[in-house]
Amino acid sequence: MLSRRAWMGGAGAALALGLLPGRSDAAPLAKVKALGTLRVVVYKDNRPWSWEEGGKLVGLDVDLAQAIAGKLGVRADVAELVADESADDDLRNGVWKGGLLGFTPGDVMLHVPFDRTFAARNDQVAIVAPYYRESFAFAGVGGAVALEGMPTEWRGRRLAAELDSIPDFYLIGSFGGLLTKDVAHYPSGSAAVEAMTAGKADAVLASRAQIEEGLHRAGDGASRIALRKGPLPAFASPGWDIGMAVKENSRTLGDAVEEIATAMAASGEMKALFARYGVTWTPANAAG
Repeated sequence: MLSRRAWMGGAGAALALGLLPGRSDAAPLAKVKALGTLRVVVYKDNRPWSWEEGGKLVGLDVDLAQAIAGKLGVRADVAELVADESADDDLRNGVWKGGLLGFTPGDVMLHVPFDRTFAARNDQVAIVAPYYRESFAFAGVGGAVALEGMPTEWRGRRLAAELDSIPDFYLIGSFGGLLTKDVAHYPSGSAAVEAMTAGKADAVLASRAQIEEGLHRAGDGASRIALRKGPLPAFASPGWDIGMAVKENSRTLGDAVEEIATAMAASGEMKALFARYGVTWTPANAAG
């Protein structure tokens, strides 16, 4: 029989720190601090948010993970997750269950859609801390494409988009498929932007973050490239908020992370973090 002294010094202490089941409402933050490590999951090959460069993991989300861990007083263990068929699958693999190939779920996952309907069907997690408002943008080489014109005016121009993405579907599916033959497909939005800055395309439709980071990276090579100011006609996506996810029983950690993100936004630290990559930080609508 386990004595009270043994319970207080062993199982009881572990329970209080969240290392064993029980008291899950308060355990996760204590567990992270006791272990001294915050495991943060980011997406693999998701430039400008997270990607490998020179054998090192870099990007906006990687920097944000390091900042959050530092403010919690722990070390960041940043892990890359290969995107599955859906964001729902990604939450299962990255947060509350783990992947079939042995991927260990994280304490926090970044770049999660902050959406009420999405959150309601994923009740194993809590989606918190909306930290950015993403949207799509159209950019092109001045003089080569009518940036503020109707898409029908882009016929015969070299257009770039990520394969099987919303921008791709818009360009090849709208206006009677008029632009289908003009669209070149790339494995990512960032690759499509790079094609434009390298002179292989006249214009690109991608996320604003992908475009801004790509132009920042190109430096003087992007001097003739500009973004469209007006909205795209018949374009269905108004933008979306992105946030973070923790396990449903890790609300204390979620609250702490949300407080950190809010403070970073208020102090200008979030804006400065994004600026390092040439990306304009836009507050999430849900952040108020």
